[in-house]
Amino acid sequence: MSQTKYIFVTGGVTSSLGKGIIAASLAKLLQARGYRTTIQKLDPYINVDPGTLNPYEHGECYVTDDGAETDLDLGHYERFLNVRTSQANNVTTGRIYQSVIEKERRGEFLGKTVQVVPHITNEIKQRIQILGNSGDYDIVITEIGGTVGDIESLPYIEAVRQLLWELGDNNGMVIHLTLVPFLSAAGELKTKPTQHSVKTLMESGIKADILVCRTEHEISDDIKKKLALFCNVRQEAVIQSIDASTIYDVPMLMQEEGLDKVALEKLALPQETEPNLELWKQFLNKHKNPKNQVTIGLIGKYVELQDSYKSILESFIHAGAANEVKVEIQSIHSEHISSSDIDKKMMGLDGILVAPGFGERGIEGKILAVKYARENNVPFLGICLGMQMAVIEFARNVLGLSDANSTEMDEKTSNPVISLMEEQKLVTDMGGTMRLGAWDCQLKEDSLVHGVYGETDIKERHRHRFEYNNDYKTQMEEAGLMATGLNPKTGLVEVIEIPSHPWFVGVQYHPEYRSTVASPHPLFVGFVKAVLIQKQQQTNASLA
Repeated sequence: MSQTKYIFVTGGVTSSLGKGIIAASLAKLLQARGYRTTIQKLDPYINVDPGTLNPYEHGECYVTDDGAETDLDLGHYERFLNVRTSQANNVTTGRIYQSVIEKERRGEFLGKTVQVVPHITNEIKQRIQILGNSGDYDIVITEIGGTVGDIESLPYIEAVRQLLWELGDNNGMVIHLTLVPFLSAAGELKTKPTQHSVKTLMESGIKADILVCRTEHEISDDIKKKLALFCNVRQEAVIQSIDASTIYDVPMLMQEEGLDKVALEKLALPQETEPNLELWKQFLNKHKNPKNQVTIGLIGKYVELQDSYKSILESFIHAGAANEVKVEIQSIHSEHISSSDIDKKMMGLDGILVAPGFGERGIEGKILAVKYARENNVPFLGICLGMQMAVIEFARNVLGLSDANSTEMDEKTSNPVISLMEEQKLVTDMGGTMRLGAWDCQLKEDSLVHGVYGETDIKERHRHRFEYNNDYKTQMEEAGLMATGLNPKTGLVEVIEIPSHPWFVGVQYHPEYRSTVASPHPLFVGFVKAVLIQKQQQTNASLA
């Protein structure tokens, strides 16, 4: 293809309709037809990136190989497409304005008055086209965050209007995701909110080419005809997006509705091949027809909002399908765990995962959960802060260092088994100061994790500031907590495990960021497999 094509996805009526899932589903269908496809997210908030946002505010912060702290929708993009994203795939208003202001300070605008149009919109257009100009993609899908009509989104909408005009016919198009609510009192679906949303979009100079209508009930042909008439789209371009049992059903539902065909027709692209979705169908079949079930406790301090641990939850779905197991997740708030009720809280769990996080709130509950898993031979996986809690728990209860802690929680601890990296000690800003992105790790050949990965040299993504303190490494290993994964350049500990335990692993990195439908992460696959084996052994022993 000589020119990259652009698809813009906007949202109307209300937020949280699932623009990211629709964008990822369309991208999957186009990819399955042989088109090189990628997705990017434009976020209208003024934060430079989501790195300093509380998970309660915006869900998890997703990290790419190149160390970008991004919106969680990039996780959906990677999980669906099995294609790595980067800083170019996520842009925020904060980053746009930061870039424009830096250019102004350098004198690049030659004394011109810096304005939203053209300076901010030009910056947005340039960011949108970075991926397209790389030559790596045939189609770039750009999701515009927020809802049409929001004051924050206006510069993005204007930039899209300009870009559509500049690209010319058949090189760009707009999909508008909207809500068609069901009024129980009237007993019918209502199209008026969608009509108003499309009208608001048209007031900004943009015509929707496709309407994707989120709904809880089937949309009749009559309603589609009405929407087509009043929203200036063809009837076949009115696509129903009904509630699905799993997000992984959405590509198949969109294929049934013909979303990819309408999009390709609008972009004047060939439709010679049907999407090859065999592997996707196999995954769905295993996911929906498990042969066994296990219950894993997710111990965290943001459990009220499931999006806080989105990648972990999705990784368990991928690993569950790989093992033909339904993984039931029981979320347990670490702040509510105490020594008096730990046995009750952990009862019925086949495995325990202690989740990542920051700050001292809920830390003691996590340490208690680690202790329970270690002493009761419950399969355990600790991620990032969860791994650090495992080190602290071992130091306190096995080495007898009762005040062992992380300097993140207690700067004055006399046994800082987890401590700040040397290069971080003088840093005061919070944003972008952590060990971020993909780092090398070398696994010991006789270790459990080496068996799980099937290789010695791996690369995993990080997002943290504090590290395992190597001053305690010899003492820890002599007592049975082995460091089985190291960064080859820095010597920093990446993986710990207890060989005498059925399955006890802590990792400083975030394996959940690399798990996809096509490539479930080996650590999650191995953990779920270990949990299942242990459960079956216990069941057989009780029956014997």
